[in-house]
Amino acid sequence: MKLSCNRDDLINNVSIVQRAVSTNNTVNILNGILIEASSDNKIKMTGYDLQTGIEADVDADVTSKGSIVVDSKLFGEIIRKLPEDTVDLSSDANYSILIECGSVNFKITGMDPENFPRIPEIDETSSEKIVMSQKLLKNMINHTIFAVSKDNSRPVLTGSNIVSDGSTLSVVSIDGFRMAINREEMGSEFPKINYIVPGKALSEMSKILSDNDDSEIILYTSMQNLLFDIGNVRMVSRLIEGNFINFDSIIAKNPKTVMTVDRKALLDAVDRATLIIMTDDRKCPVQFTMNEPSVLTVAAQSTNGNVRENIDVTVEGELVDVDFNSKYVIDALKNIEDDTIRVEVNGNQGPCIIKPCDGDSYVYLILPIRR
Repeated sequence: MKLSCNRDDLINNVSIVQRAVSTNNTVNILNGILIEASSDNKIKMTGYDLQTGIEADVDADVTSKGSIVVDSKLFGEIIRKLPEDTVDLSSDANYSILIECGSVNFKITGMDPENFPRIPEIDETSSEKIVMSQKLLKNMINHTIFAVSKDNSRPVLTGSNIVSDGSTLSVVSIDGFRMAINREEMGSEFPKINYIVPGKALSEMSKILSDNDDSEIILYTSMQNLLFDIGNVRMVSRLIEGNFINFDSIIAKNPKTVMTVDRKALLDAVDRATLIIMTDDRKCPVQFTMNEPSVLTVAAQSTNGNVRENIDVTVEGELVDVDFNSKYVIDALKNIEDDTIRVEVNGNQGPCIIKPCDGDSYVYLILPIRR
């Protein structure tokens, strides 16, 4: 293999495929990036951890075709420290690769590409095709990914449910203590879908997706895998098997209390309360209490001391007296863009709903901490 390519293009695409490279795998080949030069003007780089695979095409001047696997961390660090110039790559029959840039020459040991696992192929001609905005998908992931569970004992909750009824697309994440839902109207011709996609794959995909309003992404599915295609970059992720929780059924229809409050004022008050809490200990929650209908008291206490702060609110229904994990409240408030929000409380043991005052595009459910 022998080729030349732009250093910055190489850096950008190495960074992308590294998102699918295992960082501590005992199988050495999985710590590598597969580089394939099979055409005259492009090379393909691949990272794959057996769960998520990413392929990236890089423009190159290929004078001799071939392939090799290089250690992802070492190769990436070398490329990033090269001078800003054209990079020449060449490999030999002993799986060594020569990296040349200006007056800099590296020669590192590679691995046999035949041992690199192949990413599952999805037949794009026979699978369902979904076209949507990259920016929209990126925002929907970012508004919900924080609520994905890290507990592997419930595999379906370690992913987000991407589901459509044929017009409304929803991305839903639940970790057993909270739930985040982002809904968007997609039009009557949008297909019905129901996937559970691993949180790690979605998190990495969101970092690759563009913020450009005009950029599109195409999704293709098979029985077990989902392909995200944005042209020069493709990600394949396995789908999680099982049935996701019926999330609509756990949203209370008739809350005992409805508060309307300034989002930033509540966020700042809870954020200040965390200075006293400084721990995820259930014994140190943030407390929401009301002694009168127009004032919400946000308080916290720990061995560090205590804090109390009053916020103006409008309330319908019962006065509140409830405890929450402060981090869960902050995560919800940071992901709503509206200035004024609606907080629905169901006593000190029922779920709390936080959402914009108008519509239900964003819905966040938090379970209180029982006293």
